[in-house]
Amino acid sequence: MFETQKNPDASRRDYAFEVLRQAKAFIHVNEEIENRAKKFTQAGIKPLDALHLASAEHAHADYLCTTDDKFLKKAKTIKDVKTKVVSPIQLTEEIIP
Repeated sequence: MFETQKNPDASRRDYAFEVLRQAKAFIHVNEEIENRAKKFTQAGIKPLDALHLASAEHAHADYLCTTDDKFLKKAKTIKDVKTKVVSPIQLTEEIIP
């Protein structure tokens, strides 16, 4: 929600909000998520990406899909990540046999 509100492109912002309306759950940042995100930032992940990953873990998400190659590469170096970080192509390969 935070990032979507900051998007200066009205059509992209509206589309993102439309997609978010279909979400089954929203994760609210808490101390546990913040602490986990700090560990991810220490591993070189940008703060907002770290919050996304920590939130995905908190929600017990199987996957976090990203097109950010730097984030993807860094996330794969962290050994105790509970949510698998994948590209859209990798996600497709994972879920479609």
